[in-house]
Amino acid sequence: MSRGLHSIRLLSDPDIELLLDLAQDIKRNHQAGKPVLPQSKSQMVGLLFFENSTRTRVAFSQAASLLGHKTVQFGSSGSSISKGETLKDTLLTLRFAQLDAMVIRHPSSGATQMAARYFSGPIVNAGDGKHEHPSQALGDALTIIQHKGELRGRKVAIIGDVLHSRVARSNAWLLSRMGAEVRFVGPKTLIPSATGGLPVQVFYDLRTGIAGCDVVMPLRLQRERMNDGLLPPGSDFASQYQINRAAMKAASPDAIIMHPGPMNRGVEIDDWAADGPQSAVLDQVSNGIYAKTAALAWAMGASMRPVGLA
Repeated sequence: MSRGLHSIRLLSDPDIELLLDLAQDIKRNHQAGKPVLPQSKSQMVGLLFFENSTRTRVAFSQAASLLGHKTVQFGSSGSSISKGETLKDTLLTLRFAQLDAMVIRHPSSGATQMAARYFSGPIVNAGDGKHEHPSQALGDALTIIQHKGELRGRKVAIIGDVLHSRVARSNAWLLSRMGAEVRFVGPKTLIPSATGGLPVQVFYDLRTGIAGCDVVMPLRLQRERMNDGLLPPGSDFASQYQINRAAMKAASPDAIIMHPGPMNRGVEIDDWAADGPQSAVLDQVSNGIYAKTAALAWAMGASMRPVGLA
């Protein structure tokens, strides 16, 4: 039976735990040179990216390949959408183009849930507007587990442009549900005025916000989504909120530094933080592939029993 993965918030706690366990099993099997899941019929997965993407698009392409599926790439540029076709009509067309599943990134919040009304197969949300990015949160959680052993009791600070970040929202839902303490840190203009019931603490001072944290995750300033007046001058933002060696003295001594990418070095993060001994950024990239493989397999109703595991 196919399912859709639209939002961390809509998942049950057992489903979140299952997805994290599955991602870890897939990673173990892949690194051991085994098939990641029992062989199933090869299917066709549409990768529909209506926003620019490198990491997420490539990771989902790799995820489909690990599961033995083929992919069809689709974007708004060069398609009928650029000629004025609606998302609804595009989806109806693709529904009858023998696609078995879709991975969708779209600038509008709720786009994947709307798409589910017109496409009968499973849909995985690869980021919708300022809403959520569930597979990124799964990969981030996997990275924290890899470095810290467990999520429960960990203190995680997410810093910078939280207002426009679907990654921040998905991480807040997932990590808090799994027992972590989540903090949003940034200037008042870049923190949501109402956190929408998100179980987070809000801080406007960087060092107070990351004090004692096990995980520090700066975010890119999404200037393409900003209105005038939201952002202080770039030099002021960097001086107040950049993650660097000096700032990290406030965090736990063994804290890890994460970043969902793309990074703007010299703004929200410097070279020492991005490349130094506390950085887990490259592990995030790798774990993101395994998390997306688990998400796609789960949504497509694959067997949840990895190869070689009891």
